[in-house]
Amino acid sequence: DSHILVVGDPGLGKSQMLQACASVAPRGVYVCGNTSTASGLTVTLTREGGGDFALEAGALVLADQGCCCIDEFDKMSVQHQALLEAMEQQVISIAKAGVVCSLPARTAILAAANPASGHYNRAKTVAENLRMGQPLLSRFDLVFILLDKPNEQLDSLLSEHVMALHSGVKQTSDLLSVTSTQSNLPDSDVPLSERLKLNGESVDLLPHVLLRKYIAYARKYVPAPRLSAGAAQVLQRFYLELRKQHQTLDATPVTTRQLESLIRLTQARAKLELREEATEQDAVDVVELMRWSMVDTFIDEFGALDFQRSTHGSGMSNKNQAKKFISALQKKADLQAKSVFTIMEMKEVAALAKI
Repeated sequence: DSHILVVGDPGLGKSQMLQACASVAPRGVYVCGNTSTASGLTVTLTREGGGDFALEAGALVLADQGCCCIDEFDKMSVQHQALLEAMEQQVISIAKAGVVCSLPARTAILAAANPASGHYNRAKTVAENLRMGQPLLSRFDLVFILLDKPNEQLDSLLSEHVMALHSGVKQTSDLLSVTSTQSNLPDSDVPLSERLKLNGESVDLLPHVLLRKYIAYARKYVPAPRLSAGAAQVLQRFYLELRKQHQTLDATPVTTRQLESLIRLTQARAKLELREEATEQDAVDVVELMRWSMVDTFIDEFGALDFQRSTHGSGMSNKNQAKKFISALQKKADLQAKSVFTIMEMKEVAALAKI
């Protein structure tokens, strides 16, 4: 299953989005990170009245073949280690009080987190904003960043919508169409970001009950779609392009984990339309999604792309790299009892520090 992380400023509706996903998923479980424990997420071992031990399923096991939505993901640093096995192997292993077993946890994880400093800082990477380890971040297939940017038209419509909710006035659909655009191009020529925009006048939302049944039907009766030759070629070309960029820039290496993420997302895109074969257009849509996620992660505080940041936010910002370099230089100065270095010596220090 694919895992998605949404990071953003407070007040952008991340919690409502997670609750909506949990309500339409066939097996949807919503938990809040600041009130959950590692046992509550995985498995709890309890003693019954007769003295025997019994297993009580946690959120990830209860959401097997469904979706587990974790809010306030940044507030549960102690429980992060418990998620590693479930996200990678889709099982939860337990060895407590003589009970050794593995429970299925085939669930997709949708997590939402707020930056540690209150607002997202573009000068820092995703890992530095969340103060989260790279092993966990690397298990997310997609990372999206939501920023609270001032927009006079959108802010005005949003305030009217909130006031309508509290005054009983009939809500309008202008908020949906504020960013929608009309295009006469074929679907294959229109970017995915444009096709996903809602038009307030023509949108016809599916009822939650019907959408829930549709997802359950697709999960149960549609087998894992096979990749067509065109789809495989698109994914392979994009993967090799990523490998080449990271090798050239000496950044965090791209592994087969990213390729597996692309394949899973492409299969999910085809499964959404009840198809048994993933087409080239499915792969193009997934590549565009991955590029959008990467732009969110790579972009710095000046709006420029810095490809030396990891795809999953494990790199270091320029400020932290400077601190690391000065610290390494200070150690070398103390060891050699000197305070003046040549340019070549400073380059050697930077190379040893992997900066």
